[in-house]
Amino acid sequence: MTDKELVAAAWKAREMHSALFSKFPVGAALETAEGRVYLGANIESSSYGLSICAERVALFKAITEGEKNFTRIAIAVKSKRPPVAPCGACRQLLADYALNIDVLLSDEPGQFQKLPLKELLPFPFTPEHLK
Repeated sequence: MTDKELVAAAWKAREMHSALFSKFPVGAALETAEGRVYLGANIESSSYGLSICAERVALFKAITEGEKNFTRIAIAVKSKRPPVAPCGACRQLLADYALNIDVLLSDEPGQFQKLPLKELLPFPFTPEHLK
């Protein structure tokens, strides 16, 4: 799958959002080393702390299906201040399970910026710190 196709999958995932309160839909498409793609969209609660980001939905779906090796994640979100990168919680979880992935940030279908996760989270706390 090309970067452009993965970004398109994230835009498709964005359509499945449940951003009832923020009105800020986000979609994510996480690719495994074997080429499988797991989609996620943000799901919100009136008790905001119970809401979950699109990136974590995609990651949790993949992990619960037995996936362990990831290559890229695409994130699709429209904003007046692009690009929109993953929140801190999502960056940490991605670092825990997929530290060496590339992150494709898209604020318009077909357009994206590609960055390594390590650039978005330069000094991650990782499972290695717990050894």
